[in-house]
Amino acid sequence: MKTVTSLSELRAERAQLPGPVGFIPTMGYLHAGHISLVQQARNECASVVVSIFINPTQFGPNEDLANYPRDLPHDLVLLEEAGVDLVWMPTPEIMYPPGFQTWISVEHLTQGLEGGVRPGHFRGVTTVVTKLFHAVQPQKAYFGQKDAQQAAVIQRMVKDLDFPIEIMICPTRREPDGLAMSSRNSYLNPAERQAAPVLFRALSAAKGAYEAGERSAEALRQIVGAVLHTEPLAKLQYVSCADLDTLEEQESVQGKVLLSLAVYLGRTRLIDNIILG
Repeated sequence: MKTVTSLSELRAERAQLPGPVGFIPTMGYLHAGHISLVQQARNECASVVVSIFINPTQFGPNEDLANYPRDLPHDLVLLEEAGVDLVWMPTPEIMYPPGFQTWISVEHLTQGLEGGVRPGHFRGVTTVVTKLFHAVQPQKAYFGQKDAQQAAVIQRMVKDLDFPIEIMICPTRREPDGLAMSSRNSYLNPAERQAAPVLFRALSAAKGAYEAGERSAEALRQIVGAVLHTEPLAKLQYVSCADLDTLEEQESVQGKVLLSLAVYLGRTRLIDNIILG
């Protein structure tokens, strides 16, 4: 496994890799969810590239950029064990040199859900992913379903800008108690960690109602909220029942919908989702 920092080093090493190349962009502090993306890329591609870059432009002014968890030595051990060929670890100065002023924005899909409560977040995501794609030149790129809106936004961007890249959305990996794997789970204290599976229980309760015939989107949102309210430590920020393609809120469930939520446990903000239909 090769590790590089500069853009020139990346391009030199990338030129040596046989295709197709699979790419997984990460912000580090890797867990089994990230490694499952690597494994799928390893199964489908001749070469696998991973980036580790904590992207400052997708964090809001009061978010957790300074405290975002980091463990680069452990990350590199995991990636080498998983069979990654090349790891790119650019610095903020490489990604955003002095005078940087060009941004990529996906307009409609970023209005609600995470985009509605984190202004500017997706502009940072789409800009950095564009730069990563441009530098790595993969044939396939792998993202997790847990960040469902991000996945939809990137798929739209790739289609709109004619990137010759296939976007692969991989299933959410969960802990045995149902909690979606996330680097931010490390923020949870023991009581919050014990409470955290309530997110998946709430989504699962709504899924059960859907499978029993419930088609009212508002009823499904109410079920999610009712389960969350049984956990005193959980503070609901939003619950959404939206069309899977447009991310527009629905009145009734027709076709595939994304049931998603954002919840605070103490100061830690967690998101999760399931697809119905």
